Amino acid sequence: MKEVSDRTFQSPASLAVQALLSNRLAVAGMIFVLFMALLCIMGPWFSPYEEDQTNFDYGARDASWEHWMGTDVLGRDVATRILYGGRISLMVGLVTTLVALVIGVSYGAISGFVGGRLDALMMRIVDVMYAFPLMIFVIILTMLLDKSKFLQWVEGHFEINTNLIFLFVAIGAVEWLTMARIVRGQIQSLMKQDFIICARANGARWPHLVGRHLLPNILGPVIVYSSLTVPSVMILEATLSFLGLGIKPPFASWGSLILDGANSMQSYPWLLIYPVLFFSFTLLALNFIGDGLRDVLDPRRGK
Repeated sequence: MKEVSDRTFQSPASLAVQALLSNRLAVAGMIFVLFMALLCIMGPWFSPYEEDQTNFDYGARDASWEHWMGTDVLGRDVATRILYGGRISLMVGLVTTLVALVIGVSYGAISGFVGGRLDALMMRIVDVMYAFPLMIFVIILTMLLDKSKFLQWVEGHFEINTNLIFLFVAIGAVEWLTMARIVRGQIQSLMKQDFIICARANGARWPHLVGRHLLPNILGPVIVYSSLTVPSVMILEATLSFLGLGIKPPFASWGSLILDGANSMQSYPWLLIYPVLFFSFTLLALNFIGDGLRDVLDPRRGK
């Protein structure tokens, strides 16, 4: 009887955590992503080489005791560059997802809560942006930002890597569209629920409705979609870097390292193999986490 009673009084959050921890693939994904993040953050501190430390006399050589993953054509340590590149790729994925989350949730919540003509206008704007090829839009926006005199002035006076700003703005400008639609649909569905109707009948104002009733009830779908957005953002960043529109030398991301490896894969295959392995396994782990969260937070999972 005591065991049944304990289970009865478990909170939804504790049940969700238990369900997530029972998913072995999700747990393995979380462990791997945490390990990879710590490795990329702490690893370069213990490396005897700098990211752009060249050795033209050494050149491109396969793995050895001094260079576990070999060196590139400029004599730079591949392992060190992969760890530095992982910092940028993971940061772009997380920060850009956060930007898309803030914009998408705000935009969708306003559209779904206000409704009427404003909702129709806001959704038509989203439809127009969807109709335009997103990759071409990102490429054009990246090129325009690259020509921005203001950002060039910021980079010259404050020594800020504006390439990262380009990526945050360009990718974040398109990744919020689906989030806005999801939030808008969830808000419109909740507005028809009895507890919202009762709260409005009792004189609850919109800050109370949004903060206490609407946003907490859309938290599940938002978390799930955000977890699935991180790998898609990393793929988009890698694509831009592969096209030469992402991180500029001497900095590197996994995407730019894959580009360098693809250009010399016939002569030096390890320059392509190692970045691809790091990138692929990280994306796979992130997808495992997203699938696990979706299974746990899906309101229909118990039906």
